Amino acid sequence: MESIPEKCCRGCRDCRETKPLSEFWRWSHAKDGYGVYCKPCGSIRNGQYRARRRERQGLPPAIPTPRAPQVPEGMKWCRDCGEVKALDGFPIASNKANGRQSYCKPCFQARVVASRIKVHGDRREYHLRHRYGIGVADVERMLEGQGGACLICEKPDPQHVDHDHETGKVRGILCFNCNQGLGNFRDDVRSLIRAVGYLMRGSSWKGKGLDGFQVSRHRLAAA
Repeated sequence: MESIPEKCCRGCRDCRETKPLSEFWRWSHAKDGYGVYCKPCGSIRNGQYRARRRERQGLPPAIPTPRAPQVPEGMKWCRDCGEVKALDGFPIASNKANGRQSYCKPCFQARVVASRIKVHGDRREYHLRHRYGIGVADVERMLEGQGGACLICEKPDPQHVDHDHETGKVRGILCFNCNQGLGNFRDDVRSLIRAVGYLMRGSSWKGKGLDGFQVSRHRLAAA
C-alpha cells in the first residue's frame, strides 16, 4: 500500500493564509498535532484573552513585553535592562537553546534577591532563617529577654547571633567582639578559663576580684 505523503501546509482561520506547518503552534488535541491559527495570529489571540482576563479581575492593562532586537552572533539581549551583551555576561542555563539565561548577570542576581525578599522578607530575615532557623522577631524576643545587652560584656544593642557549632542550637545574642572572641577560641572552655587566669595575673586585675564575672554569670543563668 502506497503511503500518504505528510501534509506540509494548512490555512490559518484568522488571516486565511496558507502556511507551512512550522508556522503553527503545536497542539496535542488536534489530529495532526498543530493548532488552527498561525503563530502571529495565535499570539494576537492570546494577548486579547489575557487582556480580557485582567479586565475581569479588575487589574490594569499589562505592560507589553519589549521585542528582542536583532543582535550579532555571540551576543544576547537582556529582557530586563534591554542591553545587548556578550554571551559570557549571562548566567549558564542548560535548559536554554543557547545555554544562557534570558537575563544578564546583574539583572539575574537582582531577580534572585527580589525572589528571596518576596518569600523570606529582607536580607537579614533570609540570613537568619537560612543560617540559624530563626527570624528577626525571634532575635528581638531573645534580646528583650537579655535586657537589650550582650550576655558577656553587657554592652547594649548586640546584633550577632551566637550558636553551638556542634548542635546548631542558638545560645544568645552577643556583640561583635564577644561573638568573634568565642569563635577565635573555638568554644574551648579550658582555653577560655586559662585566658581568664592569664588576665587575672596582670596588674590591671589586682584587687578587682570576680565581681563583674559573678554578675555576668547570674545574667547568663537567668537567660
